[in-house]
Amino acid sequence: MDSSAASAAAAAAAPVVLVTNDDGIDAPGLRFLVGQLVATRRFRVLVCAPDTDRSGVSHSITWRPALRCKRVDIDGATAFAASGTPADCASLGISGKLFDGLVVSGINVGNNCGCHVIYSGTVGGAREAFLYGIPSLAMVASQSSVNDLKVAAEVVMPLINTVMAEIKNGTYPQGSFLNIDIPTDAAHHKGYKITKQGRYMARIGWEQTVYKKPAVESYQTANMDVDSEKDSEVDTSSENDLLFKRVLVRRSYDEEEGDDIDHKCLVDGYITVTPLGALSRAEADVIPYYKACLSRDQDTFVAH
Repeated sequence: MDSSAASAAAAAAAPVVLVTNDDGIDAPGLRFLVGQLVATRRFRVLVCAPDTDRSGVSHSITWRPALRCKRVDIDGATAFAASGTPADCASLGISGKLFDGLVVSGINVGNNCGCHVIYSGTVGGAREAFLYGIPSLAMVASQSSVNDLKVAAEVVMPLINTVMAEIKNGTYPQGSFLNIDIPTDAAHHKGYKITKQGRYMARIGWEQTVYKKPAVESYQTANMDVDSEKDSEVDTSSENDLLFKRVLVRRSYDEEEGDDIDHKCLVDGYITVTPLGALSRAEADVIPYYKACLSRDQDTFVAH
């Protein structure tokens, strides 16, 4: 076997990492992460990501029309941009009969602590893979510059390598996927910390506007200190149309006690690693209440 054939065989045998995101295939966080994965020469890197910013779409999927896909040139990777959501991209990417590897969704800008998990397209992409039995990671970074995102991609590589080793050894657990938040000063992070999902949330309200396209387009930017006054493109449509834009009202923080809540640890400078499941279960102590409530008022529910 000549060297080129040997290289091709080695590449085909390498473990697969599929990368998606919700910021879009041109987002610098995704490009830096793919660059880091390619540079290791340990993985076969595939990319299937939205062709535009799809932040905040949660786990929505496209039923109609058919997805449009086009090949995108990313050095060292096989990449496609799709017209769908992050969940669509993950599903399409893992649909091959021989897929066996890891799905990484990110690295996107903002934070996915607490209740933001519900809205996050980043998490939706990772969850979709998890639902089909594929190990997956969702990654976001609280960064303010492109260079910060490059550092974020570098500091998560040890975690990705560890997960891949566990998958190869057959010791990686099947019951959860991981949500990773990278702090602002990623270069001086305090280490990885296993955390619990808290209740942090940026509360969003509405304000009337005369602009069709406010500068703050992504829901994730609500987590960041940005100037939301730099609106653009004055609306010239019918006077009967009312335009409203989302604005940050307040941030509600974790009330839970303990030193292992995701947002608290992120603010303290840790890279938080939060195991998540597919289901949203209510607290166990409310079950007796609802049982008693329905039992007490059962006549109300009897059809007459």
